[in-house]
Amino acid sequence: MKRADRLYRLMELLKDGSLHRAEDLAGDLGVSVRTIYRDMDTLIDSGVPVIGERGLGYSAQAAITLPPINLTDGELEALHLGLAVVAQSGEEEIAEAARALSAKIDALLPEDHAAPTQFAFAAYPFEAAARGFRHMPAFRAAIRARQKLRITLEDGTRHDLRPLELRYWGRIWACVGWSESSGDFTSFRIDQIETLAPLPGLFVEEPGKRLQDFHARPGR
Repeated sequence: MKRADRLYRLMELLKDGSLHRAEDLAGDLGVSVRTIYRDMDTLIDSGVPVIGERGLGYSAQAAITLPPINLTDGELEALHLGLAVVAQSGEEEIAEAARALSAKIDALLPEDHAAPTQFAFAAYPFEAAARGFRHMPAFRAAIRARQKLRITLEDGTRHDLRPLELRYWGRIWACVGWSESSGDFTSFRIDQIETLAPLPGLFVEEPGKRLQDFHARPGR
């Protein structure tokens, strides 16, 4: 049995709340008592709430926990998007677990974390947001390459766009760009896009049309 599999099996055994002697655990798993002692030390160091000590026995009398981890904004967004998918799965038990986990993470975020990226699920329907996910690879590639895009929104509005940034606002993905059609900056939700197509030729940065110019505007 691989060590990772053995550690998982140990957690499963300890979850019943009973006291387990190291000798019994070693017999169940086919390893030495010394190996069990080392595995228990590993579980404790990893944040598993193991109670007990060598010579007496071990149990876990609380919910399994994870050690503290630091997440980047991108990792936090990825985690939330995964939970949002599960929350809309139709399996109520799993969906409730996703909502509960979301609330736990939200409670642990620093107080100075930007309000638009709070972790709690927004009322904005995930199904609508999901429609825009298919456009995100094209947007990311266009931003990196400075490739112009022709965008048609669901209301019929069309933009020949210099895509500058993808933004994440409370479970909503939006694009910021310079619209050559309107001669101004524009921002819209990705899920509002009906069609997207690359235009020939790349664009170069010009004063007044750059991302830093957008951010320099009052209220940005």
